[in-house]
Amino acid sequence: MALLSIVLPAYNEEQNIENTSKVISQLLTENEIDYELVFISDGSKDGTFREIQKAASENPCIKGAEFSRNFGKEAGIFAGLELTSGDAVIVMDCDLQHPPEVIPKMWKLWLEGAEIVEGIKSNRGKESIFYKLSAGLFYKVMSRLIKMDMSASSDFKLLDRKVVDVLLELPERNTFFRALSFWAGFKTESIEYEVQERQFGTGKWSFLSLMKYAVANATSFSTLPLQLVTVMGVISILFSGILAIQTLVKYLMGTAVEGFTTVILLILIIGGFIMLSLGVIGHYIARIYEEVKGRPKYIIRSVTGNVQGNVSGAWRSKNR
Repeated sequence: MALLSIVLPAYNEEQNIENTSKVISQLLTENEIDYELVFISDGSKDGTFREIQKAASENPCIKGAEFSRNFGKEAGIFAGLELTSGDAVIVMDCDLQHPPEVIPKMWKLWLEGAEIVEGIKSNRGKESIFYKLSAGLFYKVMSRLIKMDMSASSDFKLLDRKVVDVLLELPERNTFFRALSFWAGFKTESIEYEVQERQFGTGKWSFLSLMKYAVANATSFSTLPLQLVTVMGVISILFSGILAIQTLVKYLMGTAVEGFTTVILLILIIGGFIMLSLGVIGHYIARIYEEVKGRPKYIIRSVTGNVQGNVSGAWRSKNR
């Protein structure tokens, strides 16, 4: 019988682990789906991993790992994928904002032949206007950069084992899970869901962290910002050319005036373009530097449940 793995990255989610494990386990048992839950504590500062250990001791279908420090959600997702053994894998948030009742529907689509099932947000739930605007800006920018519509996308998705294996074989360390599942191709279906309210705790995404996430993922998945440097260079040349022609014409007509203001503005505009371009190029160089060092995406400090046989393999995979 096919096995379903569910990856649940967690950062300071001590209050949610017990409830999440019980809700999902009961749902899958009722639907007669063989399963395993893989919790990843991403360097949590509370008792998240202690709660994962407790859940694993009560249910043999639950296992988990704890990072040595906070490596970020992307690392948590890929660590979870490494530790799964299911024929299909679902990635979802452990705060149950991704509704568990959608899981059986995803599973049914997979049984019917879908290799990727994308969870599409039909409603973002209760969010502040400021957060919705910043999230909307993030998705618009990312959609333009990677040339894929990500306006309603999320990390909530099901992947066939062959898709998981493809993602895990990618040598890059700066990953963007949402976009990579689009990039991988394969037969894809989608299913809509409404974002649920958190029962415990608070959200971890601020405007600043969302913007950092956008910049990091944009530069890890697209070269468009580098191309914009060329565009800014062309604009600077055109602007300078127009001013040069204007100045020459006025000089020949004997109407030339002192151009101190024009020179200052020109220096400021070109200087701004240069500094912005250097910033973009510097960010890509930093990405190259990180890739060349070859450090692992994450470091596992401890594990719980039946994952001992997977950890060494995951470590070798990260250090290929």
